[in-house]
Amino acid sequence: MEEDKVIAKLKVISDRCAALSAKLADSAVIGDPVQWAGIAKEQAELSEPAEVYAEYIRVRDEMSGAAAAAESESDPEMRALLQEEAELCRQKLEDIRGRIKIILLPKDRNDDRNCIVEIRGGAGGEEAALFAGQLYEMYLSYCDRHRLKCEEVDINRTELGGVKEVVFNVAGKGAYKLLKFESGVHRVQRVPETESQGRVHTSTATVAVLPEAEDVEVEIRDEDIRVDVYRSSGAGGQKVNKTETAIRITHFPTGIVVTCQDERSQLKNKDKAFKVLRTRLYDYYNSRNQSEQDARRKSLVGRGDRSERIRTYNFPQGRVTDHRIGLSLYSIDSFMMGDIDEMVEALAVAERENALAGSED
Repeated sequence: MEEDKVIAKLKVISDRCAALSAKLADSAVIGDPVQWAGIAKEQAELSEPAEVYAEYIRVRDEMSGAAAAAESESDPEMRALLQEEAELCRQKLEDIRGRIKIILLPKDRNDDRNCIVEIRGGAGGEEAALFAGQLYEMYLSYCDRHRLKCEEVDINRTELGGVKEVVFNVAGKGAYKLLKFESGVHRVQRVPETESQGRVHTSTATVAVLPEAEDVEVEIRDEDIRVDVYRSSGAGGQKVNKTETAIRITHFPTGIVVTCQDERSQLKNKDKAFKVLRTRLYDYYNSRNQSEQDARRKSLVGRGDRSERIRTYNFPQGRVTDHRIGLSLYSIDSFMMGDIDEMVEALAVAERENALAGSED
């Protein structure tokens, strides 16, 4: 009975997909680019479940046909062949049912969005800042592998080349989906370059990945903000720009402060800063209340303590371990160069399995 309901739901989706495909060929819709794009987007989202439904019906009918033919077949050898065909179809149906469960899981509505990534050095002083800088380079390489465009918003470097804090935009299809599992405390264990005794130190950096908000989703009233303009500065406070192009926006109702000094143009810095502010407000207001927001933010970045971590980078052992799924990879050099797909895919699989387990409770 439960399976009948699932298949009935898939049939509705399949019918809707067919109707949308017909609309896309309508001359009136073709003449309206905005309407056409909206219909095409919905049709694309429904195409996979519609294709799986068609495959399910085809294999089910083949199984029924083979089973019925086997029952009426008098020749033992032919009957055995038909029974074997029916069994193969039954196994295919089991695989398709598993795919259907995954397809019908609620989608994260933010998966296809661009995102904003914030990295900050945590516990460990200069070593933590150096590690934060390495994480930044790692994500830049990873995004480049997936043809995602990264644009720096704000960065605060140290004199030794580390990064106290960096904020950057990531744009491209599925940007948030690819990076969302990186939110949390990242712990590094290694011998710092400044360590003369050869002792292994433990430091941390925090990463927060936020889905980017659309302009229409968050209203920012002029009376709720203050925009300050100041001179950009480099590592150690050295002036790198004699004109006031850096921007600081303060949002009074939430206390959120955003800065941007990456561009030489004040207007470009202002645009970037508002994009980050909008994203942080989207994240803020999408929580039910302030306590939930605080808990969610803490779950993303924690306090930066050494005891908190989602992942450990152990350089002496050449190992990267994600503590959420217990997966260890012994390829830290390539991992730090942006080859993190195996870890990301394992986290995505774990998320689907948890969602499936929850849907069956």
